[in-house]
Amino acid sequence: MPRMILDESRIDPAIREKIETNHRDIVEEVEKAIERADIVVVGMAQNPFCKRARKSLDRKGLSYEYLEYGSYLSAWRRRNALKMWTGWPTFPMVFVKGTLIGGAEDLERSIESGRLEEMLASGGEPASGQGVRGG
Repeated sequence: MPRMILDESRIDPAIREKIETNHRDIVEEVEKAIERADIVVVGMAQNPFCKRARKSLDRKGLSYEYLEYGSYLSAWRRRNALKMWTGWPTFPMVFVKGTLIGGAEDLERSIESGRLEEMLASGGEPASGQGVRGG
């Protein structure tokens, strides 16, 4: 089931441009990283789960691009734009071949199950067609 997004017809035309351009630069920066790298980790300083995701990839010897946006008290508005764009509520956000697979725990499960290797080999979606779920 797709997530609910307020239909554009229910947004006053006077504020649509503000919504469309609000922190668009950060979303575009992440999109460009996703185009460049097979694995992208989007995180924030001082977050242990972001460090955990990076360590998991380092242990596997996998290269990735890491984008860091602020810490707990800084750049939260910019990070909020990423949460609104992806629908993912926490950091890190891990993308594999352009597909958001979740956070640190989801990444670890995908490594343990072999799904990460499948996604890297196949170009995105796991062979079963199901994404990794969980928190």
